[in-house]
Parts: sequence; C-alpha cells; structure tokens
Amino acid sequence: MKPLLSASRSDRASDRIAPNSDDSLGRGMDLALTVLVFLGLGALIDRWLGLFPMFTIALVLFASIGAFIRMKFVYDATMERHEAKRLAGGASGRMKDAA
Repeated sequence: MKPLLSASRSDRASDRIAPNSDDSLGRGMDLALTVLVFLGLGALIDRWLGLFPMFTIALVLFASIGAFIRMKFVYDATMERHEAKRLAGGASGRMKDAA
C-alpha cells in the first residue's frame, strides 16, 4: 500500500509548484484529525458504557503516541534518503575531479 500512497502524493499540484517543500501542513492536519477521531470514538464508547473519562483518555493517548511514533519513522526515512543523496552526490563529485 505504501507505493500507492507515494504515487498519489507525487501527482499533487503542490509537488509541481515546489517539489522540495516540506509537507508539514499535511502532517499537522493528519496528527490533529487522528487525535480528534480517537477523542470522538473514546467519548462515544464512554457514553455507551457509562465510564466517561476512561476510554476517552486511553484512546487519545493511544492516538497521540502512535502519531508521534509514525512521525519519528517518517523523519528517520527522510533523513536517510537525504543522507544517501548527499553521499551519492559527493561520490560523483569526487569521480569528476579524478578524471
């Protein structure tokens, strides 16, 4: 499923306008909406079971921790990609100097 998501992201107009821009606004909205959905689900479950703050707090913590772990993995992957690109650029630059 990951290639499907990356293919759809590359077709966006914002990538054609500024291909090197960061997608921080999208990540922020993703984080906020995920927490909001889990907050709503927790409130509905608590209302249904009569245990008001228990599921609300648990699901918001679950969503927040999961979102931050996902952000960490995305950040690490982006940094590894940048590092590989930097090393490849440096190696090709050295090859040109040697020739």
